[in-house]
Order: sequence, then C-alpha cells, then structure tokens
Amino acid sequence: MSPAPKLYTGSHNLDDIPMTLRHPVFMFVLLASTSLAGCSVLGPDYRSTPPAAPAGWSRVGDAATVAHADAVGDISRWWQVFEDPLLSDLVEQALRANPDLASAQARLREARARRTVTAAGGFPEVDASGTARRVRSSETLGGGSTRNTFAAGFDASWELDVFGGVRRSVEAAEADVQASEANLGAAQVSLVAEVALDYVDVRAYQLRLAIARGNLTSQAETLQLTDWRAQAGLVSRQDVEQARANLEQTRAQIPALESALAAAEHRLAILAGQAPGSLHARLAAGTGLPQVPASIAVGIPADTLRQRPDVRAAERVLAAETARLGVAEAARYPAFRLSGSIGLEALTLGGLGEGGAGTHSLLAALAAPIFNAGRLRAQVEIQDAVRERAQATYQATVLTALEDVENALVALARSREREQALASGLDAARNAAALARDRYSAGLIDFQAVLDTERSVLSLQDGLASTRADGLAALVRLYKALGGGWSPTTPTPTLAQDTP
Repeated sequence: MSPAPKLYTGSHNLDDIPMTLRHPVFMFVLLASTSLAGCSVLGPDYRSTPPAAPAGWSRVGDAATVAHADAVGDISRWWQVFEDPLLSDLVEQALRANPDLASAQARLREARARRTVTAAGGFPEVDASGTARRVRSSETLGGGSTRNTFAAGFDASWELDVFGGVRRSVEAAEADVQASEANLGAAQVSLVAEVALDYVDVRAYQLRLAIARGNLTSQAETLQLTDWRAQAGLVSRQDVEQARANLEQTRAQIPALESALAAAEHRLAILAGQAPGSLHARLAAGTGLPQVPASIAVGIPADTLRQRPDVRAAERVLAAETARLGVAEAARYPAFRLSGSIGLEALTLGGLGEGGAGTHSLLAALAAPIFNAGRLRAQVEIQDAVRERAQATYQATVLTALEDVENALVALARSREREQALASGLDAARNAAALARDRYSAGLIDFQAVLDTERSVLSLQDGLASTRADGLAALVRLYKALGGGWSPTTPTPTLAQDTP
C-alpha cells in the first residue's frame, strides 16, 4: 500500500509543499489565494439607522378621542380589549387556518432554504464516483482484445471567495429571511385587523336590521291607526296611503341589509379558513357591537416604527439590495477555482485494493473578465439603482406608517363627536315622534308631521348604529397602524416547525 498523499495545509515554507503542487501555475494560485484572502469584501457595508420620526402625534391631544400619549403596552393581542369571546375565537382560528397566512409562512420557508443554498457556495463541493467499463478493441488495431477497467474516487472543487461575492450573497440572503419574517408579521397584522373589521360589520348590520324591523313594527301600528281613523271618517285615505308608503319604504331596506350581512359573514368565514356560510349559526346569536375601551395608549411615533413589521421588512429589503451591490462589484474581478480528485483505478475489481491503484489530480483555474462591452459595469449600475429604489420604498413606508396612525386618530375622534351628536338628536327625535302621534290622534296636526318624525327616528337610529361601527373600525385601524397583532420580540417558528 502506497503512503497517503501529503496535503497542503497553507504553510508558506516551500519544503512543506508537495512536489505535485510546485508547478508555477499552482504556486501562483496558492500564493494569490493566501495573499488575497484577507482582502475586505467589495461593495458598501450597510449601516442600519433608526428612521426619522416626529416627537409626538399631532392629533393625540384631541379631547374627543380616547387615545393618549402614554407608552404603548403589549398590543400583540389587542382584540382582547373588546372582551368578546367569539371575536377572540375567530381571530385565533384565522391565525391557524387562513390561506394567505399559510402562503406567507411558505415564503419564509423558501427564504430560509435559499439562504442555505447561498451559504453552501462558500464551501468546497465533494462528490463520490465509481465506474466499471468493458471495452473490446477492433480486430485491426487491437486484435479484438477485451479489457475491463474499474475506478472509484472522490472529486472536489472550490471557488475561492477572494473578493467577497459569496459573503455578500449570504448577507443578502440573511436579510431576505429577516424581511420574510417581517412580512409574515405584517400578514398577521393585516389578517387580525380584517377579521375584526368584518366582525364589526356583521354586528353593525345585525343592529341596523333590528332597528329597521323595530321601526317596521312601529310603522305598521301607525298604518293601522290611520286606517281606523279613515274608516271613522276623521281623515282621508291619503293619510292611509302615505302611512303604507312609509311602511314599504322601510321594508325595502331590509333585503339590502340582509344581503350585506350575508356578505360580511361570508368574508369572515373565508378569513377563518372556512367555507362561506359556515359561521352563520354562531354569528346569529348576536351580542351587539363590542364596547370601545375607555382609553388606549399610542406611545410615540418612534415606538410605532419599531413595532410595525412592514417598516422592518422594507428596511431589511434595503439591506439585502445593498449587499447585492457587492455581489455585482465582485463579478467584475477575477474568479479563482481549485478542483482535484483522488481515487483508485485497476483492471480488475480486486485490483482496486492494491498499492499501485491510487490516482490523484489537481487543477487550478483563473477566469478574469477582459471585454464584455460594459455589461458587468451596467450590472453594478442596475443594482445601485435597485438599492436606491429600495431606500425610497423604505422612506415611503415610514411616512405611510405615520400617516396611518394620524388618520386613525382623527377618524376615532370624529366618530366620537358624531356619536354624541346623533345620540342627542335621537332622544329629541323620539320625543318629537311621540308628541306628533299624540297630537295627530287628537286631530291637532296633519299626518305629514307624523311621517317626518318617524323618518327622523329611523334615520338617526341607523346613523347612530353606523357611527358606532365606524368608531370601532377606526379603533381597529388604529391598532393595525400601531403594528398590533404580532410581537417583534416573539421568535418566528423554525424551519422544522414550519415543515408539515
């Protein structure tokens, strides 16, 4: 058995280098790789800086809003402030079964796997091979002899990351994973908010239907009253027909509200990963609109920018594109590649174990771009433009996040003002309707006054229900704008946990 070949371990002593590696080409590659290995990677190093944010919210001091500027607490499960068990159950079910969220989880798994593939490019690649060959020569050249050959061995190749192209690729892949994690958080935030908004819609339509049906009953009583008075000759049939027209106008609103209610129930079921209509029985047991909490802390803008997953995702995309600029720069420089093999060759299978069967080879290659008509330089320019675009997107995402909170604060404040005004107006309309009916019964006023007051009551009741729903929707959007529905401190499930 021949002694095992001596491997080169990076020593600079010429006596320690095997004779097979002392060829000038091999020496050049080895010396170049050891001297250039310490070079810094090409391209700009990304520096994460906190985005600029104002000191406070411009609308938080509005007296009509429930929001205040205290430090924001844990809003990862903000829907629990409504103290509605069915809403909480629907949110949890959506987080488990929503198809869009499953798609975001799959994209995260993909990003993690791509990171592994990219990182593997910085390591040597080793393959095993084995062949068996039987060759028969021609009668003219080889006398018709037959020969068998057997071979087994290992092949290895390694492209040296001298200029940091692979390291920048790994850096970009890691940022892509972090962006996918943040995008998963953004999907959770949006999903929870959509479930809550659709749930509010369901409860609002149920309330408006109850109001319409209640008014329908009241107007039916008014129709009966006018019919009695017409039969007694106290009023004309015109009053009866006006009462019937008012009744049918209210009745006509009910099918539209029922259709809107069904659509909201169907949307809610889809968000929860169920078939449309599957939640009808559970939602039919109406509990009314959830109550708005007495107050909500919104913190300062800097807190929101740290909490918002879409802001973090945009920042990570910028980091990835910055790293890819280094990849494009490295492509303009020479590439060094080492490959070799070690194995056994013999004419018989048993001969592979003999001492003289060993073989080995080593190849060093250098490839340098000489002329490409400016293609590589243009690739760098393209990537730099992509990086600038990612930076602009990041800045736009920050501004949009601040705008979302300000808009939600204004909507919340105005809905509270509108709700108070409508509640006062409804009390007055009910009193006016009662007085009008009494005076009409006494023959002091005509029927038109009764119709006007009844319409006012229905309009104000419906408007008050819609405004209460708008206030809840504004609060849901405020929690969404603050980044509620996930926690940036909660680790994302690992690949093994994500894999079904």
